[in-house]
Amino acid sequence: MKKSQRIQTIVDIKAQQESNALKALGEQQNKAQAAKLQLEHLQRYRQEYLEQYSGNGVKRVQSLVDFRAFIVQLDVAIIGQENIVQQAEMEALRQRKCWENLHHNTKNLQKVCDGLVAAESKIANKREQVESDDRASRMSFNNSVGMENA
Repeated sequence: MKKSQRIQTIVDIKAQQESNALKALGEQQNKAQAAKLQLEHLQRYRQEYLEQYSGNGVKRVQSLVDFRAFIVQLDVAIIGQENIVQQAEMEALRQRKCWENLHHNTKNLQKVCDGLVAAESKIANKREQVESDDRASRMSFNNSVGMENA
């Protein structure tokens, strides 16, 4: 097996790893986007709830206590969701860096492989030229010997 073929096998493996990393990155970006959307929904719901409650007229004390408790629960949920968004974005960034490293490695290995293929091709062409020259000189020698004998 030629050296370029051995390197190409490694390039193929790295390309598959790169592809898998890119797929994981896409999935993580989707998770981060979904988490952001959920956060926006919670924030919008809190705002709408505040507006709706403040629009009502006279309120009982128990109603105010319940309202305040619910707003606190929403605030806790929003903070939790903000943490989830932050973690999802950090994971997406980590996976992007991982993919970029794999991509650069694959690209560099492919360049090495291409260089080996070119070198091997040059050597093969040189060998063919030498063989062709040898055949031509033998034919020329055989023709000149055949003419002398005739």
